[in-house]
Amino acid sequence: MAREAGLSGRIERVELFPVRLPYGRTMVWASSRESFADFMILRLTTQDGAVGVSEGVVKTAWTGATLRTLSLAFEEIFTPMLIGLDPQNDAALAKIEKVRENNLAKAMIDVAVWDLRASLAGTPLWRLWGGRQTVDLSWCVTRQEPTAMAREAEAAIRDHGFRTLKMKGGQGMETDIAALREIKRAIGDILIYVDCNGAYAAADAPDYVARLSGEGVSVAEDPCRFAAGRAFAELKAKCQLPLLVDGDCRDLASARIFLESGAQSINLKIQKARGFTENRRIAAVSHAHGASVNVGLFGESSLGSLAALQLAASLPEGSLPAEVSGFLLFGEEYVREPLSIANGATTLPDEPGFAQTINWQKVERLRPA
Repeated sequence: MAREAGLSGRIERVELFPVRLPYGRTMVWASSRESFADFMILRLTTQDGAVGVSEGVVKTAWTGATLRTLSLAFEEIFTPMLIGLDPQNDAALAKIEKVRENNLAKAMIDVAVWDLRASLAGTPLWRLWGGRQTVDLSWCVTRQEPTAMAREAEAAIRDHGFRTLKMKGGQGMETDIAALREIKRAIGDILIYVDCNGAYAAADAPDYVARLSGEGVSVAEDPCRFAAGRAFAELKAKCQLPLLVDGDCRDLASARIFLESGAQSINLKIQKARGFTENRRIAAVSHAHGASVNVGLFGESSLGSLAALQLAASLPEGSLPAEVSGFLLFGEEYVREPLSIANGATTLPDEPGFAQTINWQKVERLRPA
């Protein structure tokens, strides 16, 4: 049941819990090779015991933070601002938005505050935002040699029923094309789009995108670094596929410029653009421009994925599926029950609040040494 109005109280405790999760195999990202991933759990508790939690993905190349620097940011900047704050007061929360930099910390706070609000309302966020309970997902095939990528794609479809694949490119154009052909040979006809993380030069992007189109790819994500404005508009006009904008669109201001330059699709990430609030604003502006949005991969565990999926559930259907399936890569997690995927979709829980999904004993056991 929802709590009575006026009894939510103010934030009394701000706690951080670092966690290190092992991958099932070595992961090769555009910026690093990893055998494990670090996370920070934020727990906000009000005077009457209501709890809101969130997860931060702590990768220096992605979020500019380490576990130590993130802890210091909370200790010296954000915890003093949060203590005594009313989580229902938008004006008070706006003060946190005005702090420069520290996007990861601000995103974690925003998500935890929204989680608190859902708990106080007695309803999950996806329902609070008028969303749907079942969300379609895609699988991201990460950088490996082409035959290994094909085996991974085949296993993902066989085991979880994915109907859309995102392939990580950027290993060299010939290798990318070879990987595409191996994947299609293994799995047949399926919706595939390719993300190069800006690996290629802007001058080479139109030819590369044309080659992707010839291989049956539907969308090209970040084939090169994008410059919002006239340069993007000119590049878009030369490319045979829709361009999905991700890495160079980091906030509402840059999203507006890309959309005014003709962007057709924007990738949303709650830990890149300061949480739910900013991403919901980007989604609204994109819709007003006739552009689609989808929720992108950010290396979350099941808890972070559950949060990102609340946003995905509130978006209009018809855009690309949410890329929030990377939790399957972990050999162990700190939740009571990892999210599950069947027929390429996941069903979100009816219960409000993320904290109940966490096994706090596992959190302590998985703390980095």
